Amino acid sequence: MPKQRRDTGEKNFIAPQLIKLRIYKGLSQRDLAHELQLNGYDIDKNVITRIETYQRYVTDLELKAFSEIFHISYSYLIDGIKTEEDRRLHPAL
Repeated sequence: MPKQRRDTGEKNFIAPQLIKLRIYKGLSQRDLAHELQLNGYDIDKNVITRIETYQRYVTDLELKAFSEIFHISYSYLIDGIKTEEDRRLHPAL
């Protein structure tokens, strides 16, 4: 059974939010990969590149990792919708 894609053919929903968060925090893709690895997640720069360019699906583990690293909700990562907690922690987003 083929995997589902967005109407545009892209493989994930989080790319724009991930890019925005990474830039907001002043991190390169390599820096983000390093932070993730320091926190016990086996996610390298190439994975981040492929997610950000819509070439890769995102696992639930990766969603959890990005949520923890950036202190942001799943709803923001997936839909770009900030919760009250997101607004409190990241008013400039």
